[in-house]
Amino acid sequence: MAESQLTLSLPPLPNHMVPPIPSADPPPPLVYSLQSPPPSTAPPPPPPPPIFFKRPSARVTSEFDSDSSLFLHKVSCKLFDSLVKLKVSFQNNNKGEISDSQISFTSKLLSIHYDPAEQNALIKGSFDVGPNLQLKAAHDVKAQRGEVSMVAKLADPGYALELSSPVPTIGLPRATFKFPIGEVSLEEREDEEVKRTLSIGGMVKGKMLNGLCAAQFNDEDLKLRYAYKDEELSFIPSISLPSNALSFALKRRISPNNKLSYWYNFDSNNWSAVYKHTYGKDYKFKAGYDSDVRLGWASLWVGDEGGKAKTAPMKMKVQFMLQVPQDDIRSSALMFRVKKRWDIL
Repeated sequence: MAESQLTLSLPPLPNHMVPPIPSADPPPPLVYSLQSPPPSTAPPPPPPPPIFFKRPSARVTSEFDSDSSLFLHKVSCKLFDSLVKLKVSFQNNNKGEISDSQISFTSKLLSIHYDPAEQNALIKGSFDVGPNLQLKAAHDVKAQRGEVSMVAKLADPGYALELSSPVPTIGLPRATFKFPIGEVSLEEREDEEVKRTLSIGGMVKGKMLNGLCAAQFNDEDLKLRYAYKDEELSFIPSISLPSNALSFALKRRISPNNKLSYWYNFDSNNWSAVYKHTYGKDYKFKAGYDSDVRLGWASLWVGDEGGKAKTAPMKMKVQFMLQVPQDDIRSSALMFRVKKRWDIL
């Protein structure tokens, strides 16, 4: 009998386990962490509709001058997503009487200034006709007068030609040619002896002797001015022809916070001097004398003198000024001016 081959099947080892087959979708965890909430199955909310025009924010600026005892108020806001600016200004005295009210609408292409007391409006507009051509117009409604001008920019950005004419038209339009170192204007005007004559005027400037020289002319009058300036000294002489009126201004920076200015007119022998001391950016003390009005004065500024109220501390500018007449010291006067700005969201 042939031997039959027996196949023995051994039992599996006790430590051996068949790995499970992973499912396509893992089951959700039984316990979530306390720090992270379970994921929401609700769909996300729809996005809010786009806001084309935001709510305008207003700005109020009030100014008081003790010399005139008048309050000046200005209210402005930007409308239609800053496309148009609305501005209202008026004055009132200590009795509450309102005067000099003005309402203006200003945009990039059009501006309207309305005076309620005069019931008059001044309309100005400008728009580009082409890449190098611009049309500007102004009209006074009550006076029924205006002006139309056309500005043509030549190939070089420093050159331009402007033609302007009053409406209704009286004569030839005024022509102004602008170039990098100045401009020249030619216009027609009426004279007593000659009915109409051409008038020429303009200004030319250029660098000379480490300074800037400028000549301003109009018909027979000519004014020459030279300005030299460095970090410590400024010297500015000027002369007018044919009157030969000569004057000069001298400015000397003593230190970064101290500056002295002097002006003298040889024709009238009038002179003036001003001393200025700054304390940082927001405080400035100035004192001076003017021989023309025989008056000495001193002033203290809180806030940038040439800046706006929004850059001053607490958005408020204050000036105190003392004026002392040379001929009557007892009539000295102390004045002040306050300018405050509020932003209303």
